[in-house]
Amino acid sequence: MVIAVGETIIFERNFSKKDIELFSQISGDEGIHHLEPDEQGRLVVQGLLTATLPTKIGGDHNVLARHMNFEFLRPVYTGDTIRCEVTISHFEQQEKRARITAPFSCTNQHGKEVLKGSFSGVILRRD
Repeated sequence: MVIAVGETIIFERNFSKKDIELFSQISGDEGIHHLEPDEQGRLVVQGLLTATLPTKIGGDHNVLARHMNFEFLRPVYTGDTIRCEVTISHFEQQEKRARITAPFSCTNQHGKEVLKGSFSGVILRRD
């Protein structure tokens, strides 16, 4: 899989009540806002569950993350469609690995940014 500086990778998903329940069990993040619906019947998605969008893209490209930075800007609710755009800002092929850095932005279906940040790491060669 070829990765180049300037390439943008996009992933989109919705989070369900079941996703929140499972993540609550795994993470122990059982804040009341994750377990009891608001007046519109929605649950707030855990921030780190939202952060799985850029990590999924990294995983798709076999990135072994070394640094990850997240800035949570707005809540994400069940039923929201979140679009994550990752743009490769640095890619350096080395003898046994490649170094990669990429900022990302996640927006909801209304075009509002809900999460931004960056990650860097390595992709190990498998010969």
